[in-house]
Amino acid sequence: MTAARGPLFVATDDAVTPDPRKDPLLPVLERARSGDRTALGELLRQVSPTVLRGLRSMLGTTDTDDALQESLLAFVDALDAYRGETNLRRYALRIGIRTALAARRRDRARSGLFDDHVRTSEPLNAPPTTPPEEWTALRQREAFRILLDALPEPQAEALALRVVFEYSLDEIAQVSGVPINTVRSRVRLAREALRARIEADPALKQLLEVEEVAS
Repeated sequence: MTAARGPLFVATDDAVTPDPRKDPLLPVLERARSGDRTALGELLRQVSPTVLRGLRSMLGTTDTDDALQESLLAFVDALDAYRGETNLRRYALRIGIRTALAARRRDRARSGLFDDHVRTSEPLNAPPTTPPEEWTALRQREAFRILLDALPEPQAEALALRVVFEYSLDEIAQVSGVPINTVRSRVRLAREALRARIEADPALKQLLEVEEVAS
């Protein structure tokens, strides 16, 4: 999804897909798998910044301590399942995205905020020190996050990986463990659902300034 006023999100440092076979963290991973707790600590230290940036982008807040801890615990649990499908930082990022999506769903369910509208037309007061363009960009990002919340989790994850973090379809398939045609279908269905909601909400359409969800 694109907007005339600039990108909805800032991609992580790993936006360009690296060759997982050249990942410098692979020797650290092997030591960690053998029970070396020092190596495991180093591995977590190396992937944490990427996961943290991803969480902040998906959650829209810098208060990510609990989500980061949950993501890193899930990453450790998933180390035995890692088969070199992508580099370890991007593998950890995908786990962070899943954690963030689940956290947002839990928070919104507890708050009773699941409804049929994104409520972009409600008046919002920007902080006096925030430039108008920056405030608009913040609102665009949060509207997109809320749209993701309404999607089935596999579709939301695939679209976030594709649009926000610039994964290729092939890499999404590899890191998700599903056929590429399944990924292609998930992304297509997610875009169609978002396009329908945007078209049905004039305020949302104006905010996002999107004529079409990009391919």
